[in-house]
Amino acid sequence: MKVAKFGGSSLASSNQLQKVIDIIRGDSKRRAVVVSAPGKRFADDRKVTDLLIDYANVVLKKANPVAIQHAILARYQEIATGFNLPASEFQPIHDHIMQLPDHDYPSADYLLDAFKAAGEDNNAKLIAAILNHLGMPSHYLSPREAGLLVSATPGDAQVLPESYAQLAAFKKSKTLLIIPGFFGYTKDGQICTFSRGGSDITGAIFARAFKAELYENFTDVDAIYAANPNIVAHPAAIEHLTFREMRELSYAGFSVFHDEALIPAIEGGVSVRVKNTNHPLKPGTLISARKIYDPKRPISGIASDTGFLGIYIRKYLMNKQVGFVFKVLQILAEYGISFEHIPSGIDDITIVIRERELTPELEPKVIKAIKEAIHPDDIRVIHHYALVMIVGEGIQDHIGMMAKATNSIAQAGVSIVTLDHGASPVSIMFGVREKDEYNAVRGLYKAFFNTETA
Repeated sequence: MKVAKFGGSSLASSNQLQKVIDIIRGDSKRRAVVVSAPGKRFADDRKVTDLLIDYANVVLKKANPVAIQHAILARYQEIATGFNLPASEFQPIHDHIMQLPDHDYPSADYLLDAFKAAGEDNNAKLIAAILNHLGMPSHYLSPREAGLLVSATPGDAQVLPESYAQLAAFKKSKTLLIIPGFFGYTKDGQICTFSRGGSDITGAIFARAFKAELYENFTDVDAIYAANPNIVAHPAAIEHLTFREMRELSYAGFSVFHDEALIPAIEGGVSVRVKNTNHPLKPGTLISARKIYDPKRPISGIASDTGFLGIYIRKYLMNKQVGFVFKVLQILAEYGISFEHIPSGIDDITIVIRERELTPELEPKVIKAIKEAIHPDDIRVIHHYALVMIVGEGIQDHIGMMAKATNSIAQAGVSIVTLDHGASPVSIMFGVREKDEYNAVRGLYKAFFNTETA
């Protein structure tokens, strides 16, 4: 059995849905299909989820929602009309959208989650109705019916362990299962959505519960690429990644998956294949627990992200002071600030934090608290970091890796601000100035992939 997940771009219109239907028909093992809400049809279009967020805000402001209701329904209606779905089959979708404001919600956060989840929920209902209309026996499987229980944390729900046994019972379904992604139900019966990449998370949850032979994630790219195509022209496609390579790349800025999205599949040992709905015969990228290491290609990919800062602290004989770093991290915890990396030396540490964590209001308070706690010889905040990461299973055993990487960055005219190697055996992280991000990525790509860059 295979679990297939289709993203918003794959389901944005009736034409796109026809491609999805052809893909489902093309492999009888695809017995569970997880769907997103309709995405953008063109560059300036709006995703249905964004429209639903607007709808929620209109309702919270007690304004007239008619215009936004019509805009949302028009997106679903276009898909229904494209397959000549009878009006009676579309009516439940119409009613659900129109009646969203009429329910009682525990808070504004729960209201927002219920509105957002309506995008996936109604698309699953619509697609199941269309497939049945076309003679493909299908069942819309609600997360409530399936028993997908999640924590009561709107916008950041976590699947509860007892869900897996309940979901597993549906593996024996004789009909095709159409499952809405992005949300589950709390034990109190409230809708809560997952974080970014929510439908990917749902797909991974069902793949684990069903012990699927493969989790297929269909999107709008032919493969996962070795570098961001917006930075490097025509980067190489990655044929095979390990789970930990994918996690590192996702964390460092790869946009194909959020770094938490595949955890259920990883925990269940289910391999993932990323494919393009528009070019389904292309092999895509396989992600699995292990792969055969190619010594000629120690690096699988290069990722980067901006929006970081570093708190640089120097204290003579820091290494002799027990609890030095603990005191600093305790202060950050007291202010609700999480950190990303802590490169360190004998008398120095740099704590890398996302800019959004250390707000202008918090910064002087945090710095004052650190000074009072540890009396540093020097402390300063360096803003506008970018993190650039090279990732590959061959990094740990490849002689000269660090020299080659740092030399390529230097040849690109970029100064390294901080460096972290050793925390993970499959990655090396370089901190550079935001303005140097693209040049650093291009320099690394040229060195390790031997390809001309833009």
